[in-house]
Amino acid sequence: MIVALRRSVGRSLINALATVLIVLALWWAVVNLTGISTYVAKGPGEVWEFLFTADDAAENRMGLWPLIGQTVQDAALGFGVGMLVALLLAVAFSLSKAIEAGVMPLALLLRSVPLVAIAPVIVLITGRGTAASVAVIGSIVVLFPALASILFGLSRATKESLDLVHVYGGGRLAQLRKVSVPGALPSLFAAARVSVPGAVTGALLAEWLSTGQGIGGMIVKFTATARFDDLWASVAIITLLTLVLYNLVQIAETLVLTRMGMTTSVA
Repeated sequence: MIVALRRSVGRSLINALATVLIVLALWWAVVNLTGISTYVAKGPGEVWEFLFTADDAAENRMGLWPLIGQTVQDAALGFGVGMLVALLLAVAFSLSKAIEAGVMPLALLLRSVPLVAIAPVIVLITGRGTAASVAVIGSIVVLFPALASILFGLSRATKESLDLVHVYGGGRLAQLRKVSVPGALPSLFAAARVSVPGAVTGALLAEWLSTGQGIGGMIVKFTATARFDDLWASVAIITLLTLVLYNLVQIAETLVLTRMGMTTSVA
């Protein structure tokens, strides 16, 4: 297990480093090769100076940390609610085709409407600036990819394994608990990895449209007051944190699946 952890951490570090280098190269190219005004566009060097080497770097960091913390908190709320609802719906769909037939069309209809279009309605119902609005908007972003992945995982249980549980007197719930859900863990972790960036996006959207807090709420203010250093620095930090969280989920996946004797391909 320790060897698997070391390998997972090593792969995660290599993948993270490669991603950071690619993002930095694209960032530099956009800022320096597209003719965007340097007053508006800040490259990696300017952001590094703003955060670490400028005379007021410590003050700059202190101003951004509360915003970053709020966005991470909002993302965690949307991620948790979205994953929980996706898991419950997937289990319900597996237990009853009638529930799936009744709920899935509504879910697909909700998914087909752009979130930006329905977000004002959500805010109107849940209240502006409330945790409920953050949870609903964030969970919608997470819900549908996670639901599809978990449903796929639950459907992969072999008929022989399900029949074995049935022979020993187990019902559909026992089959889910003993066969389907454990077998769906790789898909569950895959859904979690995919949902981490989605949760951050949902948090930013909820902050922009509802709470006015965090990075999402301050982006408009940074732009309106020409605080472009703050804008680019905050986006860079939240992107880096998203990458870190993604890799932490990946490491947790390796640990759990290795302990259960399952194999996993780390993307």
